[in-house]
Amino acid sequence: MDIKVLGTGCSSCQTLERRVREAVEQTGSDASVEKIEDMQQIMQYDVMSMPALVVDDEVEVTGQTPSVKELTDLLGA
Repeated sequence: MDIKVLGTGCSSCQTLERRVREAVEQTGSDASVEKIEDMQQIMQYDVMSMPALVVDDEVEVTGQTPSVKELTDLLGA
């Protein structure tokens, strides 16, 4: 599983990245997690609000920071 957290570095973006990493750890997944802050790369996903979460090249979450439990559910734990 390939997970990308899109955001410019704001506190919400940092929170989402931290929660995603925690959810991946809790599920025991071997998913890769990447934080993308470059606006050119972010624009490729057609995201209008951040933070955003992309799983296997599909935008799953925009403009919010789901809880760790919501993320583990989303990631299929």
